[in-house]
Amino acid sequence: MIEPTTLKSQIDGFEFTALRASPETTRKGGVIVLQEVFGLDEAVRQDVARWACLGFEVIAPSLFDRQERGFVAGHNAEGLEIGLRYAAENGDDNPISDVQACIDALKDSGPVFLVGYCYGGTITWRAAARTNGLAAASSYYGAGVAASAEMALGCPVICHFGARDPYIPVAASIAAITAAHPDVPVYAYENSGHGFNNEGPDADPADVRLARERTLKFFEDNAGRD
Repeated sequence: MIEPTTLKSQIDGFEFTALRASPETTRKGGVIVLQEVFGLDEAVRQDVARWACLGFEVIAPSLFDRQERGFVAGHNAEGLEIGLRYAAENGDDNPISDVQACIDALKDSGPVFLVGYCYGGTITWRAAARTNGLAAASSYYGAGVAASAEMALGCPVICHFGARDPYIPVAASIAAITAAHPDVPVYAYENSGHGFNNEGPDADPADVRLARERTLKFFEDNAGRD
């Protein structure tokens, strides 16, 4: 069952809301799910439920609570415009601090993993460098990953991009990541575009399934880290 919860950021004491779900099988660890710019929408809720079904305790923080508490937008031009503005206003430190609060809420009960999509994919990469306590992280189609590629990572990271993504220079992003971190596995899914984990019209079901399988195996392979 997905329930609302509240956590406190270390950076400013700000209390932000989040979705939280208990594992539906034997607990394998914790997973933090980071939203796209559209907030904690139905796609995020589905992802939270999916990870819980796989045996993880899950927290999905509402990363734009400082801008608009409980923000959820439609996947349209207006929602994108507001979400991008909130992302810019939120800055670099706030989301990292919120992720650290989520890690701290999960770390006493096993390994903690991080997965993020779009805006959350960029934050995932940066959090892998700037937080403490992650066992592994999976970044999906983060537009800002290339610009942050040279950050020193504190945990293993895997990256996923849709080869048909019209918003991200995929080849350049992969080249930047590989040049800075040749050990980081990076995958381009030939039949999918941006946001393919949401299983929308730009997603190939086989790509969605393969990326999820790779992420799960990556987490399981790094479960011994803390």
